Amino acid sequence: MKKIVIIGHGGHSKVIQDIVLMSKELKLVAILDDRYEEVTIRNGVSYGPIRYGMELSLEGDTFFIIGIGDNESRKSVVHKLALPKERYITLIHESAIVSPKASIGLGTVIMARSVVQADSTIGSHAILNTGSIVEHDNVIGDYAHISPGSTLTGNVTIGEGTHIGAGTVIVPSCTVGSWCIIGAGSTVTREILDGQKAYGTPARVVT
Repeated sequence: MKKIVIIGHGGHSKVIQDIVLMSKELKLVAILDDRYEEVTIRNGVSYGPIRYGMELSLEGDTFFIIGIGDNESRKSVVHKLALPKERYITLIHESAIVSPKASIGLGTVIMARSVVQADSTIGSHAILNTGSIVEHDNVIGDYAHISPGSTLTGNVTIGEGTHIGAGTVIVPSCTVGSWCIIGAGSTVTREILDGQKAYGTPARVVT
């Protein structure tokens, strides 16, 4: 059984906790957040500051997941911990459907009722939130967040750290660059460049 440490103790962390607790192959051993100044143990789970992760990482059967929804914060914590990449675990909710031809990076979480189709590639530390659909031949970068109910049709590319708002639809063969924000309920019909913000149907870039 793999021991799991979740970094972060907000709303996103709660959903990840459910994935871990439902699994017969995983055991939640710690939740780390800098709201805690010292380590305490409740019901067999340790609560403590993020720096405690360095001590836990010395245990070979312990794996980590970043339970923080904000993309920049998630990347910052990964760099701060500086753990070997193989110490991160990929978590997939039991109700998600993931093609055996898809590639999922370490530290990525795929939430309930999400779908990842054939030949799609998902980077590391990404979030595919509840009910998101990633069709065939998509490429999603590290630290990206695909919000609940979003649909990425075929051959879509999403750059590093980009946030796709809830209920967004991206038409085939569109590219959304790195560190973009797409507002909830948008329909993306053309390329969005790195760092741009866009919303609406069709999505328009805003400054």
